[in-house]
Amino acid sequence: MDYRPGNNSHKVFYLTGFSSLGEHRRLLSIPFFLLLLYVTAANAIVTFVIATQKKLHEPMYVLIGSLTLTSFFFPIFLLPRMVISFASGRNEITKEECLIQMFLVHLCGCFQSSILLQMAVDRFFAICWPLRYHNIVNLRNSIIFTAALAFRNTLTIVVKVGLFIPLTFCHTDTIYHCLCEHTSVVKLGCGNVLHNYIAGTVAFSLTTSDCILIAVTYIIVFIVIFTSPSGESRQKAIHTCTTHLTVICVAYSSVLCAFIGYRVQTVPPDLRVLSSLAYLLIPSSCNPLIYGMRTKEIKVHVLKLFKLDKVDYEKT
Repeated sequence: MDYRPGNNSHKVFYLTGFSSLGEHRRLLSIPFFLLLLYVTAANAIVTFVIATQKKLHEPMYVLIGSLTLTSFFFPIFLLPRMVISFASGRNEITKEECLIQMFLVHLCGCFQSSILLQMAVDRFFAICWPLRYHNIVNLRNSIIFTAALAFRNTLTIVVKVGLFIPLTFCHTDTIYHCLCEHTSVVKLGCGNVLHNYIAGTVAFSLTTSDCILIAVTYIIVFIVIFTSPSGESRQKAIHTCTTHLTVICVAYSSVLCAFIGYRVQTVPPDLRVLSSLAYLLIPSSCNPLIYGMRTKEIKVHVLKLFKLDKVDYEKT
């Protein structure tokens, strides 16, 4: 729809991502529906195991459970509407629903980044100050740190999404995407949208700062690991940290691909949409698989949950 002068503002948007596929677009409902089933089931299993096993109620496992819980909700905010849209061809979403989806998706993204930072800090104290670990990483300090990050994330996203409320959308009602992503919606706004871009930049800078802190933390951790005497504890530290690093690389490489997709104008629209979805869904898909396979304590209890306890766990 073309530009409409005056104070008219669209109340309904149309999410038309992958519409270039024509009639074949309906077929996308199948893989995304299967992805929804897998991601929710896999993350629910890991979260349930950590929540119900007292042996896993340690800071590191609680953080893994928090990450898989976030990964459980992420696709719920995205995939059901996408599947219905692909299958039925109904692409409309109201402005209010759009803003709610944007808020939930971006809030989950911020919390995912914060949990990865908390994991890095946890490993930092566990490896660099093992004798003082339980004094530093206690319940009180953990609650304070978590509350500070939660306040930061919530305030940032509330402001980021709240700035859309007074905006009018008079240019077009079509968003070439499968969800209400911040940058795509800002482009529809009329008048001065500078504050929206600034809020988006601030939110992005928070996750970028988390990434930098994580990188610096693990550099220090690996320096300490490789300068310590070799032995079983060293190998266990390396295994644990490389597991975390695998998850971190998956998460931030997906963000990087989405960032490049939006900044490079020659990237085809469908590939841009796909890169954005990958940034949101690939970490949620990989997290339970990585931790379920590489963390022995979690793997053992997952196997027991499915009555596979005859496996020789010493060999897993």
